[in-house]
Formats: sequence, C-alpha cells, structure tokens
Amino acid sequence: MTQKEFLNNLANGKSDVIQEFLDLLEQLHISYCVIGGLAVNAYVEPVVSLDLDLVIATESLAELSNAAKATFKVKQFPHSLNLSHPDSELRIQLQTDERYQKFVANTQLKVALGYEMYVATLEDVLQGKIWVYSDPERRASKRQKDLADILRIVESYPGMQKQLPKTIINKLN
Repeated sequence: MTQKEFLNNLANGKSDVIQEFLDLLEQLHISYCVIGGLAVNAYVEPVVSLDLDLVIATESLAELSNAAKATFKVKQFPHSLNLSHPDSELRIQLQTDERYQKFVANTQLKVALGYEMYVATLEDVLQGKIWVYSDPERRASKRQKDLADILRIVESYPGMQKQLPKTIINKLN
C-alpha cells in the first residue's frame, strides 16, 4: 500500500481528494503553500492527519471558491475557507489570515505522505505553528497537537529552537 492509498483509506476516501484539489490549483494556476501538520510531515517523520491546511494568494480566493463549488462543499469562516468532499473525511482549510500571505512567495516543492506539493519553508511552517499554538481561542487539544508539531521540528532541526518564544521553550523543556 502506498502512502497516498494509506491516507485515502484512513479518510474513508472513495476518491483521491487531495490530488483532485492539487490538480484544481494547478489547472487554475493558483500559487499556494501547504502549512500545518502536513507541511510538518514534509520535513520530519510523518504523523497522520486528516487536515490539509494551506494558504493561497488572496487575489485567487474567489476564483478558487467558485471553481471548487463544482466538486467540494465550501464554507466561509472568519479566518478560513473550508472545503469538504462527499467522497472523503479529509478536511481542507484555506487560511485567510493575512500573516500567512508572505509564505506563498517562498515555497519548496516537497513530498508529504506521497503527494508532491508546494510547502511553506521550514521557518514559515514553524512560525505558523507558533501562531496557532499561541492562540488562546484555539481548542486545547489542537494546541497540544501544535506543540507536538513544534517539538517534532526542533528535535529534527535543533537550530530552529532559536525561533521559539521563551514561553514555548519552557513548555518543551
């Protein structure tokens, strides 16, 4: 079983929703970068997640939303656009927080769980994880996963610890 097949089976996927979505981005010529747990997986030992978190250029959001409605259920939230597909339990979240926009210009083509995709740089992935971990409005269980992702990064790349605020360093020690 390939990594793609494993992830799709885990998501009870009747189709390869991640590849469909990546193909849609390519077809529309939309610049993007993967952030979040799947991006962490592109740099360190993978951990399975049913979330695909990404950022696209703000000016492409309406075009993608309209095109995605043909295949995906699209739901708008204050800081994200969420897509779901009837053939899978995978959750696609497009981050609309302006802080992430600079990540799109500085991506790397990487492979994560069998998918070739543009991923934010390691520094940007870590910065995004710091932001979401530091958000007191975020559910405690999500924040713990974010902290674990931060730890996974700094264990694999010890030099990255210098990017962490003291409050997070204290949690890790």
